[in-house]
Amino acid sequence: MYSPTGFAYPAVPTSIVYSDSLLRYKFAHRHPMHPMRLDLTARLAYDLGVFDLPNVTRARPHTSSHGELELVHDAAYINAVQLVSADPRRSDEKRGLGTMDNPAFADMHVAAATIFGGSVQAADLIASEKAKHVVNFAGGMHHASRSAASGFCIYNDAAGAVAQLLESGVKRVLYIDVDAHHGDGTQSIFFNDPRVMTVSLFPGSGFPYETGGGDAPGTAVNIALPAGTSDSGWLRAFHAVVPQVAGAFEPEVIVSQHGCDAHTEDPLSNLRVSVDAQRMAAISIAGLAHDLCEDRWIATGGGGYDVVNTTPRVWSHLCGVVAGAPIGVSEPTPQSWRDYVKEKYRKDAPELMGEDADTWWRSWEVGYDPNDAVDRAIMATRKEVLPLHGLDPWFD
Repeated sequence: MYSPTGFAYPAVPTSIVYSDSLLRYKFAHRHPMHPMRLDLTARLAYDLGVFDLPNVTRARPHTSSHGELELVHDAAYINAVQLVSADPRRSDEKRGLGTMDNPAFADMHVAAATIFGGSVQAADLIASEKAKHVVNFAGGMHHASRSAASGFCIYNDAAGAVAQLLESGVKRVLYIDVDAHHGDGTQSIFFNDPRVMTVSLFPGSGFPYETGGGDAPGTAVNIALPAGTSDSGWLRAFHAVVPQVAGAFEPEVIVSQHGCDAHTEDPLSNLRVSVDAQRMAAISIAGLAHDLCEDRWIATGGGGYDVVNTTPRVWSHLCGVVAGAPIGVSEPTPQSWRDYVKEKYRKDAPELMGEDADTWWRSWEVGYDPNDAVDRAIMATRKEVLPLHGLDPWFD
């Protein structure tokens, strides 16, 4: 049975996509999207023993070819990325390349295509039944559209994983995005595809009335949360919408994006979500995959710019959940990891895996409060989307 807070699911064959080649995705030394967040995550997950679990194998990502990239990107755009990558003094602002968000760097094409390749590889592992769960925490580049870069994202690997699953014969894929920023690129790529449902929780761009193209009504789901939403409201919103639309859609595979920039300390967002709550969201998605998809689940990373205190802990929790061995929030971070952080990055690392946060949330069944801004956001989405699936926005 689906369990929103517990974790009673058996460990399944799991693959973690990772190699140091993923660290080449580096715009600039002071750019928020710094590869140290990947390095610190991999080191923390390794020191916690996640990589050594008996059901876990490690997959080394390949660099995607033009053909793979063209699953979701225009050939002209890929060529533009290669040109700017070959000469970083160039720019193509029409395509979002060489901008303040996406400054050009040498070998940008290869670095981005390797992240993309990791998520395509994840899809192949699922389709070939070599794994039930796969995580590529370097991925989740959800802002890149078919023909442009945006928001630190050059190639949209999350969309690439979805497209590769469809190519392999999967009939319905559910994409869940818990980043603090809207999964706009992924939504735009599949907006008119009835085989893909995209769900985003965020404040900002994207609106509840964006519910899918003419051929795919009800397959775009947007919960536009108010700025400052904290754990209780964030989790309430998730559980008031995501299980309902997921159950109605009946996906065969779930692809999720776990940008952790919803955290209170993240410098680039305005949500107030704890490490503990983000761990709970990962557990809930594992439950949905167990109940709806015979455990088939691909998890990616995404945003996350509090690179020492937050990102490594959230994504190590994600790796633990994906592996069927969730790490307790009261568990200490390994001393070996804290020493590594201090020696390599001259930073003080957190001592615990969690934050002792109060993650209690009110179930939607308790009732709707019209005076609560989070409830109004939830209801706006439920009214737009649930009737398209034959559900009652007030009661289902």
